[in-house]
Amino acid sequence: MAATEFTIASGPYTALITARGGALRNLRHRGRDLVVGFGADGPIPDYRGVICAPWPNRLEDGKYTYAGQDYEAPVNEPERRSALHGLATDQVWEVLAAGGSEVTLGFRVEPGPAFPSQLDLTATYALSADGLHSTVKAINTGKAAAPYGVCPHPYLVAGPAPLDYWSLEIPAGEFLEVTPDRLLPVGMRSVERHAFDFRAPRRVGPLKIDHAFTGITRDKDGQACVRVTDPAGTGVELAWGPEWPWVQVHTADKPAGPDRLGLAVEPMTCPPDAFNSGRDVVHLQPGGSHSASWTIRATG
Repeated sequence: MAATEFTIASGPYTALITARGGALRNLRHRGRDLVVGFGADGPIPDYRGVICAPWPNRLEDGKYTYAGQDYEAPVNEPERRSALHGLATDQVWEVLAAGGSEVTLGFRVEPGPAFPSQLDLTATYALSADGLHSTVKAINTGKAAAPYGVCPHPYLVAGPAPLDYWSLEIPAGEFLEVTPDRLLPVGMRSVERHAFDFRAPRRVGPLKIDHAFTGITRDKDGQACVRVTDPAGTGVELAWGPEWPWVQVHTADKPAGPDRLGLAVEPMTCPPDAFNSGRDVVHLQPGGSHSASWTIRATG
């Protein structure tokens, strides 16, 4: 049987990449966990570390219309009647290359009732002394134009203290307000004078977050960064480029079972339910491609 999991290493970093969901299964710096991991078998809990494509977040009722045609994806979040995180998260990806400090995985989205064209996805994970550098690329290898959106789904771990005690920095001036029951878009709001204003680092406390942020502040190279820091001084950051105008942040609140184990930080090319709103959707013509990268590194 061909291998489906690969350990890569560089300097103080090690990572475990799995073909299940094209996912990052664990990432460590000098033995310290930087993400919430998961086991070698069974379903991946809470979409930890997967690649969400060809749409991120929720699609209301799993339905949308594109180029005059109606499409319907399986509803995999029945309690909210949504198609969540695309079509590739519960699939086994193909191993395209693996060795040393780098792994590349691939998955083909087939055209059908849920999606209008054939889409070839690749996810590359490469470790260096500066952290884990990842890229996801999509090529429309089909015959029809197609909508596209994507996000990675890691849960960051700052250190040993509970999440409530971590300090958080989100360089975003706006967030998308959502309905309380289905988490579907309502409208944009400023973070000014709101509990979600983390433009300056501060403690998370008991605040619950599961929202998409935009109005991103970037450095001269177009990079943005979310940071979490433990009271002990350790921390982790996720940086992303201008290909991602949104970032979803979630405090991993659970009504039952393990609660608030990490902070989900998900750079997104488009907001929730974008295939219905049209906002920031990437339109891939046959032969067209899209590539986006992000980095996770230790701090402290």
